[in-house]
Amino acid sequence: MSQAKRIVLAARPVGEPKPSDFRLEEFAVPAPGQGEVLLRTIWLSLDPYMRGRMSEGPSYAAPVPVGGVMEGEAVSEVAASNNPDFAVGDIVRIRSGWQTHAISNGKGLIKVDPKLGPISTSIGVLGMPGMTAYTGLLDIGKPQQGETVVVAGASGAVGSAVGQIAKIKGARAVGIAGGKDKCDYVVKELGFDACIDHRDPDLAAKLKNACPGGIDVYFENVGGAVFEAVFPLLNPFARVPVCGLIAHYNDTEAKPPKWAASLMRATLTKRLTFRGFIVSDFAARHGDFLRDMSGWVRDGKVKYKEFVTEGLESAPGAFIGLLKGANFGKQLVRVGPDKA
Repeated sequence: MSQAKRIVLAARPVGEPKPSDFRLEEFAVPAPGQGEVLLRTIWLSLDPYMRGRMSEGPSYAAPVPVGGVMEGEAVSEVAASNNPDFAVGDIVRIRSGWQTHAISNGKGLIKVDPKLGPISTSIGVLGMPGMTAYTGLLDIGKPQQGETVVVAGASGAVGSAVGQIAKIKGARAVGIAGGKDKCDYVVKELGFDACIDHRDPDLAAKLKNACPGGIDVYFENVGGAVFEAVFPLLNPFARVPVCGLIAHYNDTEAKPPKWAASLMRATLTKRLTFRGFIVSDFAARHGDFLRDMSGWVRDGKVKYKEFVTEGLESAPGAFIGLLKGANFGKQLVRVGPDKA
């Protein structure tokens, strides 16, 4: 194969991203230099945080430059190697972005152990999304036996793991997801105690019925109307790990909510804990995460679902759909075959 492909940021989106904000380019497959490896992408992960990287505003990471390759983590095969630490055929995980091929000097390149599970899980339940759920819930949420844990985006890669870990720790798990099919999956397949459709006009009342003792931990992935339904139900000393705010990623201006004063008052009087986090904050916990989560997956205590689109060209449409909740499980793009 002499031609490689990449998807670059063609323009910074205003509001919802659109197909014209992305551009597919072809380039010659590069040759690795001294100490380098050539990588062939097999799986590409699509995640909501990427929307923030498309904007120029201040954030915890630098934005993707216009004309730059879209940010993303991938599972790749070493196609050629001039690096003694990596052999042709090794399967690795790397932040190489939306492209079919990439060059690496080995820095940040992590070998994937296929014995732990299908290699796609290294960017899913056994990768960044799974570790986000694990550390956010256990290190910030700290669920206790018999407490009620509510998680938004409950059928997604992070939310589904949060609820299942909560159950393992002896807590009640209540999910919030979009649509009957997703809610049925969360309860019947994943074992949550209840799941509420965020599109239901009676969301607040139904969430209250599902949480008669209030909410002790709320794992925030969404914001917006979902948080407004959760907020009055937070118990004294409730913990709120803030992982994502997908309802606001396409906002064109920042507006403080009209109930901001009520939120601050409740934070004081109920002694609430809100903590935003990025999974890299807990890098030292990776060994614990991989040990525990791989065991739970192997034993069937944590289940996962993958939502796959085919070909690099499908990534922009899949990503736009992801921000609207079109995916059902971990959003992946199969860029190439498992073996060349």
